[in-house]
Amino acid sequence: MTITEAAIHIKKELERAYDNREAITIADWLLEKLTGAKKADRIINKEKKLTTEQTDTLNSWISRLLNQEPIQYVLKEAWFGGMKFYVDQNVLIPRPETEELADWVISDCKFPIQQLSLLDIGCGSGCISIFLKRKLRKADVWACDLSESALAVAERNAKNLGAEIHFFQMDILNEMERNRLQSFDIIVSNPPYIPENDKTQIAPNVLHFEPGTALFVPDTDSLLFYRAIADFGKKKLNPGGAIYVEINEDLGDAVLKLFQSKDYEAIIKKDMQGKNRMVKAIRNI
Repeated sequence: MTITEAAIHIKKELERAYDNREAITIADWLLEKLTGAKKADRIINKEKKLTTEQTDTLNSWISRLLNQEPIQYVLKEAWFGGMKFYVDQNVLIPRPETEELADWVISDCKFPIQQLSLLDIGCGSGCISIFLKRKLRKADVWACDLSESALAVAERNAKNLGAEIHFFQMDILNEMERNRLQSFDIIVSNPPYIPENDKTQIAPNVLHFEPGTALFVPDTDSLLFYRAIADFGKKKLNPGGAIYVEINEDLGDAVLKLFQSKDYEAIIKKDMQGKNRMVKAIRNI
């Protein structure tokens, strides 16, 4: 099978589950990953034959995609903040709105940064903490997660991307564990926030492949993690420090009121789609 034939084959197969434009885009991603060549080089070498191993790999990828597995997991990579991250099913796939949350942190920082301590709660792939460390070079960045497997992914990404971060395992819901930590100037988190009852509304590629513990919260307490973060901040956020969290767009007012009830000055920020997706809470001095 030549590169040209492979492109036609991918498109034909994927159109069983994807629209034409998606199939063409995915075909380009698969072939670039498979051959290591950009599109222009593949056009020049369009009659070059794939090896048997490459053909087998390609067919395996197509089969997984037709089973609705996200392409990021198939290729083991996702982009965030202009950086390529390794991802697998132990971590959420980084999303644009989370990048907006990280950008908000950066835009609020006063440069030059001399001293700054920062904690990323529920770090997953490490995309937030690594992005912030790369932008805030002098910051002392810490990141935690309940999952050992997620931490292994985050540590791998930090090493690959040259970010020195203190990773550690912790359950933020465990008050004794969190109270052992030092104080921080900034706390940032994209915690679980989807009520269990909303599972029926979640796309199959998310529901069946991304880690549920990083997505869902009990219907009886959808603000569980925000309450824990707010309580932690009351003890471990430095005076004038700020908490930045991603939120469920339907729970913006509830999250805002929660922080305000605990004596924070809090504001909601919309994402690029105009949805309430972020809250910033400043600790009153």
